Amino acid sequence: MVVHGGIRVNNGLKKFKEENAPRKGGGKFQLENPKLLDIEIDGAVMAKIGSMIAYSGDISFEQKSSGGIKGFLKKSVTGEGSIMMKAEGEGHLYLADQAKEVQVLELDEDEEISVNGNDILAFEKNVGWDIKMMKSFGGAAAGGLFNVFLEGPGYIAITTHGDPLVLPTPVRTDPDATVAWSSNVSPDINTDRNLKGFLGRPSGETYQLEFPKEGGFVVVQPFEEVFPEE
Repeated sequence: MVVHGGIRVNNGLKKFKEENAPRKGGGKFQLENPKLLDIEIDGAVMAKIGSMIAYSGDISFEQKSSGGIKGFLKKSVTGEGSIMMKAEGEGHLYLADQAKEVQVLELDEDEEISVNGNDILAFEKNVGWDIKMMKSFGGAAAGGLFNVFLEGPGYIAITTHGDPLVLPTPVRTDPDATVAWSSNVSPDINTDRNLKGFLGRPSGETYQLEFPKEGGFVVVQPFEEVFPEE
């Protein structure tokens, strides 16, 4: 370590390259660091549009949409068209999303999870998926208007602002901080009229997602991911 003008500088380019080189081994979905996912592709995977930061090998990309629930969500509804792309070929695909933390999960056969559409990063091609609309309420919408339902088996990667907290149901959550929930529970909309308009805009404090059923879980993050109104 060398100090120049009070600033500590890494001692040499070689050391910098070695310390930050891709890791070897570790499976098909490997974290290079908490915010960067390395997927070893031999076939195809699905990834969030715009999440590719680099790739090596022979990989092609195709924009995709869910084949379920009468096609994919239109721009007039979500502010975007297809949300996923298919990456196909052989090589390494490096993904990240606005420096959010990456969480890698393995779903067993028939295991299903519902993920905020903005928080899905990637999943194996054999994982079943569908896009479903969330209920709108008071001019706001939970989780950016839509969720992606994923069914195993296979690896998936989701993103969170900071470390997630997994809460057992029943529970109420701020929709702007809600990342995902188990397939055996579904949310209702709860309105706290004592707080309505308190912050001058529809918010998670005014509107909550209520998960009344026991035996499930909800994933929340220490951040309110506010989506601009169209």
